[in-house]
Amino acid sequence: MDSSLFPTKGNYILAKSRLALSKQGYELLDKKRNILVREMMSLLGQVEEIQADMDNIFSSAYLALQEANIRIGIHMVGQIGEAIAPEENVQIETKSVMGVEIPILNKLEDTLIPQYGIAKTERALDEAYLQFSRVKQLTMKLAETENAIYRLAFHIKQTQKRANALKNIMIPKYEKLTKDIATALEEKEREEFTRLKMIKLRSAH
Repeated sequence: MDSSLFPTKGNYILAKSRLALSKQGYELLDKKRNILVREMMSLLGQVEEIQADMDNIFSSAYLALQEANIRIGIHMVGQIGEAIAPEENVQIETKSVMGVEIPILNKLEDTLIPQYGIAKTERALDEAYLQFSRVKQLTMKLAETENAIYRLAFHIKQTQKRANALKNIMIPKYEKLTKDIATALEEKEREEFTRLKMIKLRSAH
């Protein structure tokens, strides 16, 4: 039998301490879960805004690209596109939200300088380049936000699981143990009081 279950004052103090720690742990986990949920809900709203912006900018970008294809030819546009260097300036940092590491992608330069000569190009191509560059920025932001939502959702689930274990298992366990030990100690004190009273009565006679 577990010695911590014996009805002693030491075990009573220990059970009360564990009960208090379990309640404190549950409150902290519940607070953490609420903060993470609020953060995730805020990000979900951002995802909708980003996707709406991307849809609008994609439409403008494709219209400009179509016009550029018509004015200078698909072949020329393709050659210019192949000459543009891939993006290599993306850096990933992190921030912590209640212990959850959230990735942050650095913002690219807002000032966009076309990576091609403008002698044989049209304004429509510049517009397409500008709009697709904005799409690139939004794609990065969308990836960053969706990754953050995934991480937050995972930790919310883990936090909820731990909070439920404390609320439904540990706290009731130590509440019952504290009550049982207290009842046993009170019964033992009554028995001891009765025994001492009987001894005094016998001594008096």
